[in-house]
Amino acid sequence: MANILHTAYQLIDTFWLGRLGANAVAAVSISFPILFLILSIGAGLTLAGTVIVANHKGAENQVEVNYSSSQTVLVIFFVSILLAVIGYFSAAPLMKLVGAGPEILNDSVRYFKFSSFGFVFLFMFFVFQSLMRGIGNVMLPMYIVLSTVLLNLVLDPLFIFGWGNIPGYGVAGAAVASVITQGISAFIGIGILIRGKKGIQIKSKHMRFDFTWVKRMFKLGVPSSLEQSSRAAAMTVMVMLVTSFGSEVVAAYGIGARVLSLIVVPALGFAMATTTLVGQNIGAGKLKRANKIGDLSNKIAFFGLTGIGMLLFVFAEPITRFFVPNDEQVIQDGALFIKIMAPSFGLLGVQQVLNGVFNGAGFTSASLLISVFSLWMIRFPTAFVLSHKTTLAFEGIWWAFPISNLIAAIIAFIYYKMGYWKIRSIKNRHAL
Repeated sequence: MANILHTAYQLIDTFWLGRLGANAVAAVSISFPILFLILSIGAGLTLAGTVIVANHKGAENQVEVNYSSSQTVLVIFFVSILLAVIGYFSAAPLMKLVGAGPEILNDSVRYFKFSSFGFVFLFMFFVFQSLMRGIGNVMLPMYIVLSTVLLNLVLDPLFIFGWGNIPGYGVAGAAVASVITQGISAFIGIGILIRGKKGIQIKSKHMRFDFTWVKRMFKLGVPSSLEQSSRAAAMTVMVMLVTSFGSEVVAAYGIGARVLSLIVVPALGFAMATTTLVGQNIGAGKLKRANKIGDLSNKIAFFGLTGIGMLLFVFAEPITRFFVPNDEQVIQDGALFIKIMAPSFGLLGVQQVLNGVFNGAGFTSASLLISVFSLWMIRFPTAFVLSHKTTLAFEGIWWAFPISNLIAAIIAFIYYKMGYWKIRSIKNRHAL
């Protein structure tokens, strides 16, 4: 639910920007994959913090839980500052690189620059959420995200259209609203960690670079960062394919991508829960129970997300119309994208949950290899061939999604049943 609420930021932005027109939606849609690419670098490191903290929690070692949490906050803080600076100054060349046309270039650059200001806040809350997840406290972050999403409902139209003495910033106003709410959530989260009343206490004396610990964090986190970065880079390349068909198709793709994120986010939520539970049970030496958790998570993800996919298939057109009510072509193209993807959402859930098993076992390189194969060796080549070498045109891009979901799920499931992750988990437990 917390991850779905995170996605609500994007959905709220798309709703209000749709009132400005298809170009406004396209401007945000074209910048989102690049933003995700930058954010994914730090997200992999926060996952490493989750795994380490979960292992120590399973071993009932509170001192190491606090120490590892403090080190995670320290590392991610400096990483977020670096990425914020890079994001701000590279906004214009990045938007041109992905093919932003003259009608959306200025808006996409402004949106990206304003969003870059919020990287530090966003990463700090990600750290808080990940650490809480590592000890099994998932409700508190959800309540915080819920309150900031409700605030964003008010701030979005306020800064997009303006009111009274507050000027309207147009497309950039959506980013301004998000940065404000991200800042509030970050201060609340870090404040809770400092007070230490919720199972973790970060301490200033532990916030000196421990290069042995940081090395271990990067060893676990870099493959995860590369996995998420490869996913984001693949999204970016897909956008470059889409932009060759015009801004209306970009807008349709953007709406479909938002709906896809509604599925990816709960899939990632299942995966993160699986990572935490597998990590805690491995830390406690309960390997058979970790295996049962993997089996159960697979069933929940497959049947649950397949059911949601069927609902989205039925209501594809009303959903698209909700975001862009006045452009029939965008509505038709976006609805078709959703209908083509929707039946494969359960397969996407299987892949993500199995990635969660591998990550919880400390075998993060397996997730990386599966994602790279799925996105770069299946999805992108399929999208390119179908869209440029057949009469499907841009619809070929739509079909690349279910094809890659099917193949990736099969490969991940076979690898899971082979059981190598269990051997790897034993090695990692001895390294604690």
